Amino acid sequence: MKNGIFGASAAVMMLAGAASAEDVTIQLKWVTQAQFAGYYVAEDQGFYDEEGLNVTIKAGGPDIAPVQVLLGGGADVMVDWMPSALAAREAGAPVVNIAQPFKSSGMMLTCRNDSGVTSTDDFPGQTLGVWFGGNEYPFLSWMSSLGISTEGGPDGVTVLKQGFNVDPLLQNQAACISTMTYNEYWQVIDAGLTPEELTVFKYEDQGVSTLEDGLYVLEDRLADPAFVETMAKFVRASMKGWKWAEEHPDEAAMIVLDNDETGAQTEAHQKRMMGEIAKLTAGSDGTLDPADYERTVATLLSAGSDPVITAAPEGAWTHAVTDAAMN
Repeated sequence: MKNGIFGASAAVMMLAGAASAEDVTIQLKWVTQAQFAGYYVAEDQGFYDEEGLNVTIKAGGPDIAPVQVLLGGGADVMVDWMPSALAAREAGAPVVNIAQPFKSSGMMLTCRNDSGVTSTDDFPGQTLGVWFGGNEYPFLSWMSSLGISTEGGPDGVTVLKQGFNVDPLLQNQAACISTMTYNEYWQVIDAGLTPEELTVFKYEDQGVSTLEDGLYVLEDRLADPAFVETMAKFVRASMKGWKWAEEHPDEAAMIVLDNDETGAQTEAHQKRMMGEIAKLTAGSDGTLDPADYERTVATLLSAGSDPVITAAPEGAWTHAVTDAAMN
């Protein structure tokens, strides 16, 4: 009888804990993949539970704009790249960076050597594939710093608006295309080209990298101390997930696969992706480095004749959440 009473009491306590859990919804920037492993790991390993959080992770996709989901009340926090977040802020969406899990940029320009491009001196006269939607601005800033026009011609480059595949490079429609260290580059390799047949330009090495995969919330919600505390719990648990993923990349990739409802991802690709993602989150405790922010802003402001932002933003980031998370 004693055991029965104890079991009933434990069940009541567990139900009470579940009832009092704080709900948090995060909107991802893209589909379920190892790029977001830290959040899936935090859920799987119980790190959110330890903080008393009930977290819903919403996958993204080509037809989902995270900032619109945030503005519409469909999420409490979103993952976004800083160029698109700052562009949204200047356009009137009051989004604020509360944490920066990604310390480094994974963005690259990958070129076929047989196109004649093996250095930046070879760019003029070539067609280069570039992602848009905010991702073009580091490229435009880079070309501006090199003094190369993006209007085509023998002394400039022709910009090909690149889709979500690597076909332009494989089909020789472009000499170079945009790739990420953890994704599209490996699609090129898997398609049959070898690293020796390619020249890769990392944006980090060109001095025009911008911050990727930060956490953003709506500014007015930060006026509520309870919300700041909830976000502090969320960031603390998420970073615990990211560090676990860095230390257990293969296991983290399998957790991601378990959450991929589409079944589109493969084990080999996700394990490889997680290994590369771990290099980008390494060294971050979630706190935004102001120097990295200033570099991103400077890059965006210098992006040719049509910059993504026209003035240095004010109030676009805060340490309030990460300071609380560290205490």
